[in-house]
Amino acid sequence: MRINPKKSLGQNFLVDKNIVKKIIEALNLSSSDTILEIGSGKGEITSLIASRVKKVYALELDARLKDILKERLKGYGNAQVIIQDILKLNLDKLLPAKDKIKVFGNIPYYISSPIIEYLIRHRAYIENAFITVQREFAKRVVASPGSKDYGSLSFFVQYYCLPEIVFHINKGCFYPVPKVDSSLLSLAFRAQPAVYVKDEELLFRLIRSAFNQRRKTLKNSLKGIVEAAELGNFLNQRPEDLSLEDFANLTNRVA
Repeated sequence: MRINPKKSLGQNFLVDKNIVKKIIEALNLSSSDTILEIGSGKGEITSLIASRVKKVYALELDARLKDILKERLKGYGNAQVIIQDILKLNLDKLLPAKDKIKVFGNIPYYISSPIIEYLIRHRAYIENAFITVQREFAKRVVASPGSKDYGSLSFFVQYYCLPEIVFHINKGCFYPVPKVDSSLLSLAFRAQPAVYVKDEELLFRLIRSAFNQRRKTLKNSLKGIVEAAELGNFLNQRPEDLSLEDFANLTNRVA
């Protein structure tokens, strides 16, 4: 049965077999792994994962693909098809309270940020995640101080994770062909956040406020939140000049 991709779901199926092979290698799968796959599509990658791991949960939002997925995976007793939105999935009920899982997903661009937020909220269950995202988005996630891509997203993800771009994927590797290239992004979840802060909520409030007016100095962008005297050496700096540790020090100074 032919299933046409739904534009409303942001569906772009990965069709390049060489890239699929590279992804499987990057996942570094073992027979003891439990995998949660976000957006299993027609199950091409799912079946390759299932043959290598202990358990795979094949999560797919598009109910039209349910029968295709089940047919492709019928020879794998360790594969469970779940037709559901990842953002509504209850991992507490799904997973036994034992080993952590790995996550893989070829995810729609338009929900990249919400999915990363979901994974971070559920990081107690997750060892690491590999997700395909828009290339420019991946560059923002891994960006360093001083880079034009550096922003509040960089801080948020790097506070909880060690992110890395594994490799880039040309847009022609997908059907239908999207307008932009992609990247396979690796997120290794930290045992503890990257820096210590007394008040996480205040940390991210300062970061968001600063980057909402990123061309202004902190003296101006944080006006009304932080007294000028408390900014110290950061008074005339712009947010892209500060590291996560710098923002943590500032947070602890004013908390």
